[in-house]
Amino acid sequence: MKHALLFSAMLFGTIGAAHADDPLSTWNNTSSKQAIEQWVQNATNKDRSTFIPPEKRYVVFDNDGTLWPEAPLTFQLQFAVDEVKRLAPEHPEWKNDPVVSAVLNDDLKTVVASGEKGLIQLLELTHSNITTEEFNQRVSNWVDSHRDNRFGCRYDQMSYQPMRQLLDYLRENGFKTWIVSGGGIDFMRVVAEKMYGIPPEQVIGSFSLSEFSLTDNGTQLRKTMKGAFNDDAAAKPVAIHLFMGQRPVAAFGNSDGDLAMMQYTASNPDYKTFGLLVHHTDAEREYAYDSHPPASGKLVEGLSLAKEKGWAIVDMKHDWKTVFDPALCK
Repeated sequence: MKHALLFSAMLFGTIGAAHADDPLSTWNNTSSKQAIEQWVQNATNKDRSTFIPPEKRYVVFDNDGTLWPEAPLTFQLQFAVDEVKRLAPEHPEWKNDPVVSAVLNDDLKTVVASGEKGLIQLLELTHSNITTEEFNQRVSNWVDSHRDNRFGCRYDQMSYQPMRQLLDYLRENGFKTWIVSGGGIDFMRVVAEKMYGIPPEQVIGSFSLSEFSLTDNGTQLRKTMKGAFNDDAAAKPVAIHLFMGQRPVAAFGNSDGDLAMMQYTASNPDYKTFGLLVHHTDAEREYAYDSHPPASGKLVEGLSLAKEKGWAIVDMKHDWKTVFDPALCK
């Protein structure tokens, strides 16, 4: 028995050491992983012409579908749906609205079919006319109390483990990681640091203007829908310039909505850049889609453009050993 325990300790110690030696241990050794490692080695080796100074190592990641799932609904839309249900008893007049009625009847097809107009309507009901502190608390409460219907995990436990390792790997090599997403900037900032190690000031997303006022207790910012900026497609490079002030050297996305950001990055005149698209091909461990996504994340043009530009395409089914961290999402 003693010898068996000793052997087990040696075995698991060896496995642990191997895991420590491979910062991308949840990636299979395919061309995607090799491309990432080769680019990082080239970018961080001072003796190579491809060296990128640490102060220029800004890399950008889309969020929905790139760092966490966007099917069957994006997490933020699911939050809005759940908030409408929670708040509806206080607003009986809402039930006369077709989009709200669809939410209350769990008719998600109608909700999705309502498009941007319907989404804005739900956001106005659940994201505006409250203070920024109250909104942050609502998101925190939702994260603490709700779980994904299919996987049974809390939403803040559902980041893609291989992408989380990639974020850590890049930071360990001197890169500054940013989120650039169509998701709401305030929504993502509540969870981004805990989930990804990305602080609030490095999160860029869709936003609207808040209103400042003095109160008896000090000051407050109140959320509105004024000046709404949808950080998607061609708006992403605009937001990168506004918030970052320099062109990234690598971009990671999963849909045609990320192409402008990736093209903007690839056009960096000073450095050899890197691009990667996550292709959802794993219906068993996550979802499989490209041209016909459940709600968002259409990927058609990107698949052909990636070949032309030399961007890596991650096949989730074959390139990733795991999708979600089994220690978190059981």
